[in-house]
Amino acid sequence: MNLGIIGQAAGLFAVTNIDDILILALFFAQGAGHKGSTRRIALGQYLGFAAILVVAVAAAFGATFLPESAIPYLGLLPLALGVKAAVQAWRHRGDAEEEKEAKEGGPKVLEVAAVTFANGGDNIGVYVPVFATAGVGGMSVYVIVFLVLLAVWIAAGRYFATRPVIAKALSRWGHILLPVVLIGIGLLILIEGGAFGL
Repeated sequence: MNLGIIGQAAGLFAVTNIDDILILALFFAQGAGHKGSTRRIALGQYLGFAAILVVAVAAAFGATFLPESAIPYLGLLPLALGVKAAVQAWRHRGDAEEEKEAKEGGPKVLEVAAVTFANGGDNIGVYVPVFATAGVGGMSVYVIVFLVLLAVWIAAGRYFATRPVIAKALSRWGHILLPVVLIGIGLLILIEGGAFGL
């Protein structure tokens, strides 16, 4: 194994996924105190990222499951989930904190996967040319490094969500921050990609 490729893969992963740590911290804050939420969040993150890798690897070999013009419309996924979270936060705004936590139950696997995939839509455009020029051996190294670093990202998101100062802020404002961040990501993906002629 070439250490240069491992370093490049680690750098590429970090640069293209830095925003995921905030999103993961918000998911972990939403799931705080709910049994199995860490497992669901990690599984959703891996499912969403695996879908990104499948599309990028297939495109590097010349197959396109997703036309490039469709990528900006992936912004509809986090936008819809953000609106759903905002509606839930609005409906439960007067509930006691215990009732609110009991009703929410933490993030679901497919919600995390959908946000991860949609947020990583632009990553596909970066990964495809890198994978195509790396060859099968190099591409395998990239994929392995990405999957290992994904565990580090999940641990970092959980770490930030459990720091007393951050945890207190997220528990107080997370029900507002999560919808705002998801809606913001959705709009950013739609606008940057030129969806609907924006």
